[in-house]
Order: sequence, then structure tokens, then C-alpha cells
Amino acid sequence: MLPALLAAACDKPSSDVTAAPASSAPESAPAASSAPAPPYVDASALSAAAPPDTIIAQHILVAYRAAKRSPKGVTRSKAEAKARAAEALAKIRSGTTFEDAVKEYSDDAGSADRMGSVGKFHRGDMDPAFSAAAFALAVGHVSDVVETPFGFHVIKRTQ
Repeated sequence: MLPALLAAACDKPSSDVTAAPASSAPESAPAASSAPAPPYVDASALSAAAPPDTIIAQHILVAYRAAKRSPKGVTRSKAEAKARAAEALAKIRSGTTFEDAVKEYSDDAGSADRMGSVGKFHRGDMDPAFSAAAFALAVGHVSDVVETPFGFHVIKRTQ
């Protein structure tokens, strides 16, 4: 009698069963991964939601005199640098192009010639605060002001 009760407990009433969507792959096709996903997880959504390994971004760096690798001519205080970065962000949000803001505000001479581009990078290639902000952005979006040991950044994810 126990096996019959167990079998009955595992069966769902026919009114709760929904038809699975039709698939073009044959039932005998091998799974894409070695570990099957739980039945309540849409496996195609997992691959679409996976974070990218690399991204491309532009940035504006506003340095201050005590910042790491600050250019020699920079004499502003940390508070002045933060205010200047916030001013750059406000201009971008009011319609100034990111590239024009780079020309006017950025202290990063290395990326200034590339309109602020830092190129393609992995999450671990940059300062953790910079990476966290950049990887959190949708393509085309601009971050709030981000502080790193190098100064204050405004970041735009381009890819």
C-alpha cells in the first residue's frame, strides 16, 4: 500500500499540468550544459542575464592634488574636484555631449585624445569602485560621480 500512496502523492492532477512549449530540438538532443537547470528556471534567461566579461567605457577624471598619480599641474582640493566632477555630470545630463565634457573637465591626458575612452577592460582591470559603477551601467548610460584613489570619475558605458 505504501508504494501506491507514494505514486499517488507524486502525481499532479491533470488540471494543474500545463503543456510545455513546442521545441524544434528533438527530445534526444544533448543538453547545452552538463548540469540541468531546475524546472522553474528558464535556462535561456540565464545566459541572457549573465554579466559580460568585458565592457568598453569612457570617463572623465577630475583629480585633486593628493590623488594617486595626479598630474603635476593639479592644485585643487578633494572637495573642489568632487564639485567639478558634479558640474561635468550636470552638464552632460542637461545635453552637453560626453565628448565635449571630456575636453572641458577631464584631467586624464591619456584618454583625452580618445574622447575619454578607456577601451575594453575586464572587471578586475580597474579600481573596484570604477569597475562596479561601469559594469552596473546599461550601454549608453552615464554614472553618478564615482570616487577612486585617482580622483572623481563620470563614466559612460559604450559597449
